[in-house]
Amino acid sequence: MLAAKKKPLKTAPEPEGKNQPPVKPKETRPEFIASMAILAVTALFVITFVLQAFQIPSSSMENTLLIGDHLFVDRILLAPTTGWIDKLIPYRDPQHGDIFVFISPAQPGLYLVKRVIGVPGDRIRLQDGVVYRNGVRLNEPYVNRCNDTMAAAGVCSPYDPYRDNFPQVPPSMGDNLFPKWQMELPSNIQNGEVVVPPGKLFAMGDNRDVSYDSRFWGFVPRENVIGRPMFIYWSFITPRDEYERQGLGDRLAWMFNIVVHFFDQTRWSRMFHVVH
Repeated sequence: MLAAKKKPLKTAPEPEGKNQPPVKPKETRPEFIASMAILAVTALFVITFVLQAFQIPSSSMENTLLIGDHLFVDRILLAPTTGWIDKLIPYRDPQHGDIFVFISPAQPGLYLVKRVIGVPGDRIRLQDGVVYRNGVRLNEPYVNRCNDTMAAAGVCSPYDPYRDNFPQVPPSMGDNLFPKWQMELPSNIQNGEVVVPPGKLFAMGDNRDVSYDSRFWGFVPRENVIGRPMFIYWSFITPRDEYERQGLGDRLAWMFNIVVHFFDQTRWSRMFHVVH
């Protein structure tokens, strides 16, 4: 017995465009302006409170940081504490060996970058250029000392009594001390060592025989700390005296030089180099 053959049922045709993705409505002009405003405010917040760009103008931190290094600085980690928000943001005090950016205690408005050598309570002294902290000789593989080539070029002097035996050798007229520090220094010396007072830091540059640092202008107040360098985002070969040329013609000539030599004088190997 054969089963009756059923007729196929007709289905209604699907409406045109049913399986096509929905068309996204175009952004209106007010919405576009609002988006750009939010982006600008966010960028301004980050630049003002989180990151800040700096350029290295001098050789005081060579070879850790070179003249012409452009870097981003974290303004959060080492920022002075601000009460209730401390529980939300990972603040901490500067520690031994930290590289940090701060406002010069000798020249307000001038940003400097050095390394933390002493924190409150530390006893610091130098003997023949070697740093002793709390009686212990420091191992500083990052330190750059004056060599024969540098001395021949007049960049530095191989030996300086005050600089290399601080603070045991009294300063002389040629040591270029900040006047306020010259008056304060004796009161901070105990048993031939400088004692770092509360709320202050003792900072020195890695290019030890060239750096103009706490030996010459004193302690860094905690409130002067700006932040900690994170990484180098660009580095360009720059003359040692370029930062001294502030005339309009000099600046325009330097900008033209960057455009012409961007590719061949950029230090590509230092791009995104972490600072430590």
